[in-house]
Amino acid sequence: MTTGYVDSSCLVAIALGEPGHEAVAATLAHFDRIVSSNLLEAEFHAALSREGIRHEGPVPGRISWALPDRLLSPEIQTVLSAGYVRGADLWHLACALYVSPDPRELAFLTLDEHQAWVASCLGFPTMQMDAPTGR
Repeated sequence: MTTGYVDSSCLVAIALGEPGHEAVAATLAHFDRIVSSNLLEAEFHAALSREGIRHEGPVPGRISWALPDRLLSPEIQTVLSAGYVRGADLWHLACALYVSPDPRELAFLTLDEHQAWVASCLGFPTMQMDAPTGR
């Protein structure tokens, strides 16, 4: 079974029909299981609201939610030792480490180039997708 951790940039690109969103959707479809932090829900709805798009209901897709039952201090320190990332990006990377302490076993899917770089430094396989970056 192949599992990928997705951050909000991928789902926002699909929802907004950004250039390259088809490639992002195709990449996600290759995974048997998609996991994310439930922070993605807030980021997804905020991005759509920013664009004036009203979306009611759950985040689209087949996402299994990573719901840590403890502080992620060890994972946060591990991420920061690999490189600086903003708070939301830090939380996604820490949650991915929580889901898979061995990063080689979980693909990290993002359109943010810097976040992808830190993820690769941590050992996560990353995918290069042709869509806007920096979300």
